[in-house]
Amino acid sequence: MKYVKATTLYDGMQSKRDMYIGFEGNAITYVSQNKPEGDIISEGVVTPAFIDPHSHIGMDRYGEPSRESEANEQLDPMLPLGRAIDGVYMDDRAFQESVENNVLYSVVLPGSGNIMGGMGSLLRNFGRNIKEAYVRDIGVKMALGYNPRSTVEWKGARPTTRMGVSAIIRDRFTKARKTMKLLESGKKSVDEIDPDMEFLISLIKGEKRVMCHVHKQDDAFFLMSLVDDFNIKPIVNHGMDFHSPEILMDMKERKIPLVYGPMDSLPYKVELKHESWRNVKMVRDSGIVFALISDHPVILQRNLFLTTRHFMRFGVSREECISYITSRPAQILGLDDLGTIEKGKLASFSVWEGDPFSFEGYPKLVIGEGKTLHSE
Repeated sequence: MKYVKATTLYDGMQSKRDMYIGFEGNAITYVSQNKPEGDIISEGVVTPAFIDPHSHIGMDRYGEPSRESEANEQLDPMLPLGRAIDGVYMDDRAFQESVENNVLYSVVLPGSGNIMGGMGSLLRNFGRNIKEAYVRDIGVKMALGYNPRSTVEWKGARPTTRMGVSAIIRDRFTKARKTMKLLESGKKSVDEIDPDMEFLISLIKGEKRVMCHVHKQDDAFFLMSLVDDFNIKPIVNHGMDFHSPEILMDMKERKIPLVYGPMDSLPYKVELKHESWRNVKMVRDSGIVFALISDHPVILQRNLFLTTRHFMRFGVSREECISYITSRPAQILGLDDLGTIEKGKLASFSVWEGDPFSFEGYPKLVIGEGKTLHSE
């Protein structure tokens, strides 16, 4: 068994001193204060692998012009059968830089130019190709607000207002519900409906999640009306213009989680006019289940950990800050084998040189599912 000694272990929930973490194959097999038998390979502060629950890494790529982006397909505003994984190139240099900074897993999503842009997927940032990188689908990307109504020059029936966006969504979900009733009554068979409709039915049956791009509070209230009317299961993505606690209370009541961010980017459009790093206190104090995102390349994924400093400004502990990019995204995304350092979880973690919360700290050893990915 190989093992590392954690002078401090941030396990994704709490911290402990002088712990040993052993692993065999791709799994953690030992976590204890007692020194095990085996080969020690490193010593220092240990954290779980970071998880970014919203990015476009591999679709918007280093060194390629914007016209080469794979993030938005302009064919039609409703593309539920699209899959982000089919637009990813793993030779994007950003993946390696993320790995070097302990961000080992990404949810890669289509962009927000379409009302429904396709399925987002969880990837291993250290995969050599999409076959190695792909872990599982997470949820279909849906977008509200400015973005889907800013694409009128693209193909298809493009809305020019938020009202138009909502009309298209309600039309499709209503048709899906009616079709579902016909299927349940035996008046139609699955073979008689098209694949898009079959997919939409899976959404209103709660079988698939919706990763919904939302910044404005009123758009979030509209999303909750869809939850009430059609029983969809959303994860709110962004929420950067949320500036009053009522919206968070309503989301909490409906058990709607939030993947929040990107922090430290320019509020470049009107729907971000209330964005402020100070809103993090309201988000944290609300008690809503949330995690942090990069929205790479809006901010580079390698800098995801740095955004936790805004919460520390309001007294949030180091342990809780680390949970925002480890155990919290794992909880929200349903990743039972990631997010914490525990026996039986995947052996994906880093040993840090110095204090991770210091400018001088950096991962000196990065382990991904039992394999050494980076060392210095």
